[in-house]
Amino acid sequence: MDALVTFATDAANWSGTNGIPTRLVEHLMLALAAVGVATVIALPAGLYIGHTGRGQLLGINLANIGRAIPSYAVMVMILPLALAWAPTFGYDPRLGLSVIPIFLAMVLLAIPPILVAAFSGLREVDRDLVESARGMGMQERQILLGIEIPLAMPILVGGYRTAMLQVIATATIGAILDGGGLGQFIVDGIARRDDGMLYTGVILVATLAIGVDVGMSWLQRRLTPRSLRPGGTARSDPAGALEPTAAQGSAA
Repeated sequence: MDALVTFATDAANWSGTNGIPTRLVEHLMLALAAVGVATVIALPAGLYIGHTGRGQLLGINLANIGRAIPSYAVMVMILPLALAWAPTFGYDPRLGLSVIPIFLAMVLLAIPPILVAAFSGLREVDRDLVESARGMGMQERQILLGIEIPLAMPILVGGYRTAMLQVIATATIGAILDGGGLGQFIVDGIARRDDGMLYTGVILVATLAIGVDVGMSWLQRRLTPRSLRPGGTARSDPAGALEPTAAQGSAA
């Protein structure tokens, strides 16, 4: 405990390129960038599968394969490819030994929860509600954006909640390949036998994960339609439930 307090209260550890704020920003930026790239790949595919019902079996199988592979194994598999492709794509081979394997592993691990949440959320929407919207003359884009996505938002945000926690954990492991972030304190603490640095890194990563989880949980509740919240009142007839959306679609 004394080593932890000493390290955490040392002003030198709160400034510079190896300081706690810098490492925290590195960790967050890497995680957000990975989730952003995963969103570009997984979200459109998940929405398409959920809206049309096509390719659902393929999507589920690919997602399950992605979930079954450990994050460190993904990095190890990508590492030789990243080094071999350095001359072809013209990037610094040192990136192939650090950032690229970590980043690609994080992207691949973030894709399954986003993909599954997108198409599962849309498939959970009452089909009678969707058919009523079609019967009222709403276009497929209006149904997707005005009905299916808002009603699927709790499940969709839950997928992002899982994805963020996975990439935060993977970024921590990625410090083994000199990927930076808060995990660097853990790796360096073990290498230097510095208990203060090690315990500080563990606490920072745990605090970041808990903070992100709490924030995503709050966002999930905020984005849940009022009628789907505990104690909320929902309309009994699908046509009545579509009246505001249909009006908005006509106004657009």
